[in-house]
Amino acid sequence: MSSNTTRTQGEALTRPDGTPIRILAVDDEHSLTELLSMAMRYEGWDVTTAGSGLSAVQAARETRPDAIVLDMMLPDFDGLEVMRRIRAEQPDVPVIFLTARDAVDDRINGLTAGGDDYVTKPFSLEELIARLRGLLRRSGATAVRPGSQLVVGDLILDEDSHEVTRGGDEINLTATEYELLRFLMRNPRRVLSKAQILDRVWNYDFGGQANVVELYISYLRKKIDAGREPMIHTLRGAGYLLKPAGA
Repeated sequence: MSSNTTRTQGEALTRPDGTPIRILAVDDEHSLTELLSMAMRYEGWDVTTAGSGLSAVQAARETRPDAIVLDMMLPDFDGLEVMRRIRAEQPDVPVIFLTARDAVDDRINGLTAGGDDYVTKPFSLEELIARLRGLLRRSGATAVRPGSQLVVGDLILDEDSHEVTRGGDEINLTATEYELLRFLMRNPRRVLSKAQILDRVWNYDFGGQANVVELYISYLRKKIDAGREPMIHTLRGAGYLLKPAGA
């Protein structure tokens, strides 16, 4: 694991009110949480650490983190249960799972249960920080940057506020659903393959487990197309495309 603490390229991220980003790092390896804390504090973030599931849930309740780095294997209960308990009180908090390199099932289970991303051990601190920065931006936890609206038919995505509406009705999305929809809306009427979506939304090859794309497309359809003329279309063997209803 790299211990290089060179600041990630880009501006320092803060919360919208200007206060430091709050991160909860959960792992039962004390040396690892110390390393994570050092790297994140170098970014200017406030970091709280926990070494068990119970202490993680308590820490989240006390600090209300903007994102959580969560080991899948903990001494009392697993990362999925930790996420479930924390999200019962803080439903939108983004979660990055830490998994063993060969634990493919853990990665799939983590993402399908609602996790936003994962990194495999051993990992570079630079990669983890970069993924956290992207996740914080997508979740709206950071200060608003200059941006614009994406408009496809009656579907509008505001990259400043992260608000999404269709026909004037507000649509609530998770951070990953938002990023997937944004990628689709930046490429209207264009067929996007599962491999392209995995690369751009999740930033990695999912080892052939493209069913995670199908899963998140189904989530989006339930929120975007439910009770309306569909905008998200499947082209068998090719991929997906988004286009205005009726077009």
